[in-house]
Amino acid sequence: MPHEDKSMGAVLAAQDPIIQSLVREEVDHGVLIPLKTTLELRDDHVTGRVLITRTPVKSANPTISLLRDMLPEEIVKGVPHLRRCAKPGDLPAHLKTQFMNETPQSRQIHTGKSNWIYIILGPESQLSRDELVQALKTIEGLEEDIFIRSVPVPMVAPTSQIQAAMWSQHFWPTLYRKNNPLGPHPAMVSRSTEEITDDAAIWMTLAHQVAEQTQAAGHGEPMGACIVQREEGNKVTLVALAADARWRCQGKTGCTGNPMAHSVLRAISMVAQKLVRAENKRTDTFQTPILEFEAFQDKPLLDDEQKVFEIDHPSPDGYLCHGLEMYLTHEPCVMCSMAILHSRMGKVVFRHRMPLTGGLCAENRGSDHPSLNGADGGRGLGLFWRRELNWSLVAWEWESNGCLKPLPVNQMIHA
Repeated sequence: MPHEDKSMGAVLAAQDPIIQSLVREEVDHGVLIPLKTTLELRDDHVTGRVLITRTPVKSANPTISLLRDMLPEEIVKGVPHLRRCAKPGDLPAHLKTQFMNETPQSRQIHTGKSNWIYIILGPESQLSRDELVQALKTIEGLEEDIFIRSVPVPMVAPTSQIQAAMWSQHFWPTLYRKNNPLGPHPAMVSRSTEEITDDAAIWMTLAHQVAEQTQAAGHGEPMGACIVQREEGNKVTLVALAADARWRCQGKTGCTGNPMAHSVLRAISMVAQKLVRAENKRTDTFQTPILEFEAFQDKPLLDDEQKVFEIDHPSPDGYLCHGLEMYLTHEPCVMCSMAILHSRMGKVVFRHRMPLTGGLCAENRGSDHPSLNGADGGRGLGLFWRRELNWSLVAWEWESNGCLKPLPVNQMIHA
């Protein structure tokens, strides 16, 4: 099989001619960095305490059966990422040392090939020690003085094999089940990253170009958005291209500009207009809305926006932006992040973080950020992947290798 050329020139040459004509700047690959969720950043070190006991190996099954009979299922299966049973030699060094030095019998249990095993009973806060002791006394072979200890453990599952190994050394033998309870599945992130990595720079370049154009025209801040649809076989169709237009018809004196004209909202609106246009063609309906003031400024203002706007939507029967990809020069504000979410976008990639005003990143905003000099901040919202929201998408930060110059804006600006 011949080697597939992954150079940026070859990738661009494989695109639709209109896309090739739109790209006027030098394009080169960048680096895609998956965003961390709020849970990954805040809950990965949450610990609690569990009670453990130890029994001869031959008494392990009766002990586990006893626990299943006397405890609710949610307690028995409450920490599935931790090994229920652990040999003395598999315990972290500090627990091994602690238990080994308690009594002469304990020292014997930890010497040589042991025929004893440690068993997790369940979360300490949900168990009664007295009831456990009385129940365990009925198991043949257990110590006369029932062994029960409390140990700290991570209460959430590890998100990588490395993390599982680290927790096994510091807490208790831990399992990595190749999933991520705190965010998108690692296989999903890996597969999605692989899908977009070859051509992401093209769409980011188009967003970058209209950002520069809108600033030069005085329409808005140097911010841009590009929306594409990826089909089977990795064929990509350009769906929308929009720049920020907050200053058009506004002026910059004493106001923050028109928030409805952010590049994200304009791009999503252009997708919606294409869907309406397709519906009008099917029903032979051609109604033009009469507006005294176009709040969204969502008609094409730049030549590049117009060229893309004239292309019909490749899937006019779908729901708004369902499964589409959006490439942004800047991390969108909370308003635009929620618009992305509710439009059912599938993937979002942005270039410049907005640590004070952005809505996608989960890192704390403002505080201790070197570029903000102690500006007030707050918790990052991480709106790309939240369990309590009714839609989730995958998001990345994209780092240029230097082919695109930065597009700096005031950090107080909402993108």
